[in-house]
Amino acid sequence: MIDINLIRENPEMVKENIKKKFQEEKLIYVDKVLDLDSNWRKLKFDEDKLRSERNKISKSVAEFMKAGKKEEAEEAKVKAKEIPEKIEKIENKRLEIEKEINELMLKIPNIIHESVPIGKDDSENVEIEKIGEPKVPNYEIFNHAELALKLGGVDFDTARKNSGNGFYFLKGDIARLHTAILSYARDYMIKQGFELIVTPYMIRPEVVEGVMSFEEKDAMMYKIEGEELYLIGTSEHSMIGMFKDKKLNGKELPYTYTAYSACFRKEVGAHGLEEKGFYRVHQFEKQEMVVVCLPEESYDWYDKMLNYTVEVFKGLNVPVRKLECCSGDLANLKAKSADVEAWSPRQKKYFEVGSCTNMEEAQARRLGIRYELQGEIKFAHTLNNTVVASPRALIAVMENNQLEDGSIIIPEVLRGYMGGQEKIEIKTF
Repeated sequence: MIDINLIRENPEMVKENIKKKFQEEKLIYVDKVLDLDSNWRKLKFDEDKLRSERNKISKSVAEFMKAGKKEEAEEAKVKAKEIPEKIEKIENKRLEIEKEINELMLKIPNIIHESVPIGKDDSENVEIEKIGEPKVPNYEIFNHAELALKLGGVDFDTARKNSGNGFYFLKGDIARLHTAILSYARDYMIKQGFELIVTPYMIRPEVVEGVMSFEEKDAMMYKIEGEELYLIGTSEHSMIGMFKDKKLNGKELPYTYTAYSACFRKEVGAHGLEEKGFYRVHQFEKQEMVVVCLPEESYDWYDKMLNYTVEVFKGLNVPVRKLECCSGDLANLKAKSADVEAWSPRQKKYFEVGSCTNMEEAQARRLGIRYELQGEIKFAHTLNNTVVASPRALIAVMENNQLEDGSIIIPEVLRGYMGGQEKIEIKTF
């Protein structure tokens, strides 16, 4: 949510930002907010005037009584009794308008950072840098789902009977590789000074509204029937929710947290050949990082966080690239975002494995996350980034460390989590 003062003082700038995000249908919201805000301010003026008048009358009653003017005092009391009802009517109308303004403000996108490239959708995202050499071996790389079956490491059929489409059972060495990747990512973030958090997997609606846009909620979140709770789509939701309605000591910022969680998402996505298996699923696991910091520090943290993910994948022997997300590919709360994509030697292209985002103060404004420093109270900046999300990271490791016979060389950084094992062999029966 942006500051309403931006609309009051520079509505054309807000409209231009909406156009840069190719959301012209939302231009009308700016004018609606301006009209409603004008009414709100008039009602607030009338309300405050009546409260002031009531206070003056109450004071005059005491003065009349002190001067022995009982008749004047009684007349003043009658006037004073009429005022609360008037105040209540005005206040109720003002609160109705305030609610309507807030609903509209939640739909108006955050102001994008000046460095964000202008583009309509993800096809216009801009490559920043490639890290590692993307190789295509002179032998066939197995599809991850086929290979996992050959390795005896996945059971889709039983999972489908057990839970439906979009689920899987990981088994044996593949399950160990999966958990090793997550453990390595966790320990890497702890070494960077991030505090490890174990979060709830369910959050209240008011937290959901604070952490994402309406469009994202409808596409992603599972609502628990009969409960005012949602399953999280990522541990970022719970970690940021920890700060809701808190006034922080600015001297203690930044807060740097990392958390593992299972993640639950409704979307399944495309159904092409490479989408089969566990590329897009309803449940997956993820190590996430979150930073709550001073505004002047947020873009330094943005760069650091993005590079942490790159370093993790370098350790996994997976070439990656960083992509700057264009304006049309930014969700409403995002001021700036970059994707990390891993190289797929099978597909001969990169695919998304993580996303780093600076929301500046937009998310903090929704959630009421403030800090006090040198007598001033301001909204903090919030950032989040994927360390690794598995099974996508698992797919990248399986493809980029695969030998001709389908066996997988276990990256050296993972071997300690797998009892020293160096290779996952094709099972023969």
